Amino acid sequence: MKLITEMVDEVSFIVEKDLKGIKHLFIKGVFMQAEKENRNGRVYPMDTLQNEVTRYIKENVDKSRAYGELGHPEGPTINLDRVSHMIKELKEDGTNFVGKAKILDTPKGEIVKTLLKNGASLGVSSRGMGSLKPKGTVQEVQSDFHLATPADIVADPSAPDAFVDGIMEGKEWIWDNGILREAEIAEYHKSIQQSSKIRLNETKLNAWSDFLSKL
Repeated sequence: MKLITEMVDEVSFIVEKDLKGIKHLFIKGVFMQAEKENRNGRVYPMDTLQNEVTRYIKENVDKSRAYGELGHPEGPTINLDRVSHMIKELKEDGTNFVGKAKILDTPKGEIVKTLLKNGASLGVSSRGMGSLKPKGTVQEVQSDFHLATPADIVADPSAPDAFVDGIMEGKEWIWDNGILREAEIAEYHKSIQQSSKIRLNETKLNAWSDFLSKL
């Protein structure tokens, strides 16, 4: 079995008010798709996803322990210190599985909120374990697939520019647990300002990569 992750960028971040008028941030959209070749050249049979989503809902969503993380962990285990959101809904819609998740007031959840406030574009990625079998030109995910989470929050290719725009405008990128400090922000700012036009994109990407490594 191997770790299987799938990126999806057809999601939106929405704000809803509860009965007390308090605003909450949610992710909503297609989290997983069956019977369709994805960008990684893999296909999930409908019955495989149906069975696993049914199990996941029963064991996790219904018991309020369906979590997702910020970033791309290297294994299938959910790390509670990295949790940024809780999956509240996961429903079948044709060959799609549409989900909804609430951004939590955890350290990683606060990072997500800060990124979005500063214009970052984010997507989601499902994560699980399973075996693959060649089928024509694609790899078919087998029935032993085990879903760890239907949605981790990940950066899309436009994120480095959004990050750079934020630090160049002097916006706040420091969160409560103090992982990223003022000196580091100043260093990012200085390296970008001093970069040549030829190496500007590379410098932006390096700053963004270093930022993500500290999440």
